[in-house]
Amino acid sequence: MTAAAPQTPLRMSKARRVLGEYADNLRKFKPNARLYLLNMVIAGAAMGIFRLLFNFYVLSLGYDQALLGNLVTINSLTALLAALPCGFLADKIGRKAALLTAGVLSSFSIFAMILSPGIGVFYATNVLFGLSQSLAAVTMGPFLMENSGEDERTYLFSFSSGLQMASSSVGSWIGGYLPTWMATRFAVSPTDSSAYAGALAVTAILELVGIIPLVLLRTPKLELSQRSAFAPLRFAQEHPVMLGKLILPMLLTSIGAGLIMPFMNVFYRQVHLQPDPVIGALFAWGSLAMGIGLLIAPPLADRYGKIQVVVITQALSIPFLVMMGFAPVFWLSAAAYYVRVALMNMSGPVYQTFVMERVDQTARATVASLVSMAWNFGWAFSPTISGWLQVDYGFGPVFLGTIILYSFSIYLYWAFFWKRSEKNIPAPVLGD
Repeated sequence: MTAAAPQTPLRMSKARRVLGEYADNLRKFKPNARLYLLNMVIAGAAMGIFRLLFNFYVLSLGYDQALLGNLVTINSLTALLAALPCGFLADKIGRKAALLTAGVLSSFSIFAMILSPGIGVFYATNVLFGLSQSLAAVTMGPFLMENSGEDERTYLFSFSSGLQMASSSVGSWIGGYLPTWMATRFAVSPTDSSAYAGALAVTAILELVGIIPLVLLRTPKLELSQRSAFAPLRFAQEHPVMLGKLILPMLLTSIGAGLIMPFMNVFYRQVHLQPDPVIGALFAWGSLAMGIGLLIAPPLADRYGKIQVVVITQALSIPFLVMMGFAPVFWLSAAAYYVRVALMNMSGPVYQTFVMERVDQTARATVASLVSMAWNFGWAFSPTISGWLQVDYGFGPVFLGTIILYSFSIYLYWAFFWKRSEKNIPAPVLGD
């Protein structure tokens, strides 16, 4: 008993040292990075509201999950097909203009969904939304790389995602109550389409406000030599094996995620019979748990290695995914949801940094485009399959498919990178 006592001051000293190093790295963030983080806070809150309420908005208009699946598919298919052109565009017009364009497209598409609801408009606006997401996604990685040093880079990637998730938690929590507030204003039911439309209007306004910090960015354009239209083909031809290894695990994860993640709010409403405020609170705390996980990830990556953190955290999330989908009571599924989202998603920015560090500056937008394509490929097709399965067979087969795909993806991360690092084989840098 007495022998353990000296360990307490040691642990406290170590904790203070880790926190001090964390704070030092945060202070190294450049002005552009700080402005981008502010945009992430505002946009994260907007998307927290949107992700919670959009499905309910569509259902309140009399449509079913099959249409929801098709909308996710068209959104992600657009992002998939647009990824390479958007990567070239981001190089051509500059990171600042690309991020501004993405923000404007996002806000406009949400306003259009509200002002003119209908199947045709939903499809058209989801195309615009997909373009916005693709342009933002392929610009983010290169932008953060160009506005960070080697020491604080992993912290910036994770901190931006962590802040976005934390603000998304606030958005989800507020989103759970917005329909009720709008219903009082419009004298309708909280589940009426007018109440949901009013709530989604808040999202579009927040997206516009989030553009303000982006206007203040100072970023140079790349030279003509750095934005060849044939860059994607050249890099794919020169590094097919490494590109395949970087992309394939993400592709499998995206297929699994597309089966269930767009429908989690519908799952909790239909399977566990929960109302909007409860689901909003669940999503809010889930986003907060994810944000905390993202903030913890950088020091873990520094200590144990980036790919090690990716494999271990994602592997630990699988039992909680099983519990989340098949628990007989809501509270058990909800508890598993919190742990799973934290574990599964905390490695995302770490892996993105891992990928970007293997790419020189002229190749980053190209590789970011290819990674974005891999992520959107699964989301482009599996939601439609999932919507059909839910209508005819329920959520059981959907969760099972996600579990299998996630497990195989984790194995590939280990086989391609962790096992390789144990043999001390240096990883090449694409574009060298």
